[in-house]
Amino acid sequence: MNRPAVRVSAAVIAHVSGNQAGTPPFSGPRVRCAWHAGRVPSAPRTTPREPLRARLLTTLSGDPAGQPPWVRALAEGDDAGYFRDGGAVWTVHAGLGTLVAGIRALLLQALHPGALAGVHEFSRYREDPAGRLVGTVRWILCVTYGSTAQADRETGRVARLHERVRGTYDAADGPREYSAGDADLVEWVHIAFTDAFLGSHQRWGGPIPGGADAYVAEWSRAGELMGLTDPPRTEAELRTRLRGFLDRGELRRDERVDDVVRFLRGIRFPGAMRVAYRILFAAAVASLPREYRRILGLRRVWWPAITLTRVVLAVSARALGEGPRAQDFARRRLRRLGVEPAS
Repeated sequence: MNRPAVRVSAAVIAHVSGNQAGTPPFSGPRVRCAWHAGRVPSAPRTTPREPLRARLLTTLSGDPAGQPPWVRALAEGDDAGYFRDGGAVWTVHAGLGTLVAGIRALLLQALHPGALAGVHEFSRYREDPAGRLVGTVRWILCVTYGSTAQADRETGRVARLHERVRGTYDAADGPREYSAGDADLVEWVHIAFTDAFLGSHQRWGGPIPGGADAYVAEWSRAGELMGLTDPPRTEAELRTRLRGFLDRGELRRDERVDDVVRFLRGIRFPGAMRVAYRILFAAAVASLPREYRRILGLRRVWWPAITLTRVVLAVSARALGEGPRAQDFARRRLRRLGVEPAS
């Protein structure tokens, strides 16, 4: 069903960007979003494509061309990998809704005091947020698009980083020892990730081959690679498992949660990316179910974050253009092996 067009006034854009003069960061006095189901609207032009493309790719991969060695290595290997070209995981992870999903996943994961203790005590997210982002993107892309050997190597790299992550946190029933490999923490991180990426694609992406259940079932393999013995395999099971953490009282807000929220909200990118990130953060908050927003102490903004995010994603797609992407390198491997995409 077609949705009515939404007009976003210059005053709203100015509020989002912090531009008190009222001049929107996009061209023209206002942005008209033709908001139709399943279609990202055409975006207005921004800064020259190549500089913006380089900034986006550097942020996500650490390389201005988007081709660090681990991306180029996707063309290597002797098998098709764990996930099929044209399947649910390839489709969801190729979508730009992942830009929102990453923020949403971090907000949700922060609500578990055990998961947050490891991040707070061992991660360098404050000193090197870009490096941590690139490391996470690297794992996602290598597992999604790489050969099984590359996916296993990357999972092993992450596991080695987690070996030293252990300590004590205050659970609802008192102090509790933890390590990053504990089954409940691995489960929480996996289902929060799966929920965020599935939910963001359902809101900002297109159809998923096989539907939501296919994505959850396929991506359960990633959970198994990280040591999860019984990951959810349907959307309904995913929602039930997620809700279980809430109903058991395992999720809560404390000073560390507030610290992470302030950090995520306050990340400052250069130029137009700063405005875009503010919109994406607001969209991540708006897309969370109300009960999780309540625990986080967050509210939906008054301006149309969901709608503006469609514009940001369209601008990002235009900036990235048709240059080689991670899946393009993976397809070189598949062509060499004679593997056909899923029909």
